[in-house]
Amino acid sequence: MDELYIGVMSGTSLDGINIALCEIKGESFELLHSEAYPFDKKLKDDILTAIRGTTDLKTIGELDTRLGHLYANAINTFILTKKIHKKDIKAIGLHGQTLWHEPNSKSPFSMQLGNANVITAQTGVSVVSDFRQKDIALGGQGAPFAPAFHKFIFNRLDGNVTVVNIGGMANLTILGEKLIGYDTGCGNVLMDIWISTKKNLPYDKHGEWASSGTIHPKLLKSLLCDPYFSQEAPKSTGREYFNKKWLEKQLENFISVNDEDIQATLLELTTQSITNEVKKTSADMLIICGGGVKNTQLMRRLKAEINGVEVVSSDECGVSSEFMEAMAFAWLAYKRVHKEKVGLSSVTGAKEDSILGCIYE
Repeated sequence: MDELYIGVMSGTSLDGINIALCEIKGESFELLHSEAYPFDKKLKDDILTAIRGTTDLKTIGELDTRLGHLYANAINTFILTKKIHKKDIKAIGLHGQTLWHEPNSKSPFSMQLGNANVITAQTGVSVVSDFRQKDIALGGQGAPFAPAFHKFIFNRLDGNVTVVNIGGMANLTILGEKLIGYDTGCGNVLMDIWISTKKNLPYDKHGEWASSGTIHPKLLKSLLCDPYFSQEAPKSTGREYFNKKWLEKQLENFISVNDEDIQATLLELTTQSITNEVKKTSADMLIICGGGVKNTQLMRRLKAEINGVEVVSSDECGVSSEFMEAMAFAWLAYKRVHKEKVGLSSVTGAKEDSILGCIYE
């Protein structure tokens, strides 16, 4: 019998909460309903303040609870408006909001907030959360998780397929006999930070501001010299690395560059850091998903830079680009409920595949 799972995802960009209702059984998977809900602005500001390092334990505990209530309210609204019977939902798969990701420290960890106990208490539905820690405990990066779902959802496609998910960060998946995946670096995050700083806008719609500027070659070269881009996989990153402080440091020697030219160069940084990795593969098809698909200028640049490779959005392959990650966490919840291992060790560097996530009944 097919089972219903809800997947919940709020990414690095903190631009909203994506919720997907999926019907799953074995290799059968169908997205039934999906919806995006706004992220509370005050909560977003408080999270970004915490990520910048100006925080305390009380604030972290309160953020965890506040996020739990935010997720729970969105889930309850979703269930009500889509006329879903709660008793039919097997579990909610919750990624949570990443506050800090540090898999390479002396004591590796990845912190996602969003209290699962609050969510199950408020919704009356079991929650599967805390997906990353087991992989890290086994020596892995604990990220990215998307490649395992990419393999599951795109395994029917012929040819050499590579998938790139562009959210706040960007990650790449190389489908083949051995699954390979890693974070290529910044996706939308630096562009979002710059336009927020200069224009008080949350993001550059369609890349219009970037397209009004001119790429600055010396700045681009300087940005691409960051050691993360030449680091070998497995590797993963987040706002704890690519953030406002990182950007300000990079711009210290380029104070005379126009604001729109900086935006154009940041978009090109995302383009080049992705295409440099894609060119190392034998891909004849590149599938793009995530919020970056909506950035017309970014998609235009990616297509221009990757010659001889068919570049398409996942929507063109019948899979929602916007709700891909929410769908992935519905699938990961299914895997946990059925005590099935997730094939991620070749991506993250963990010593073995394992059952991931904790169930909050």
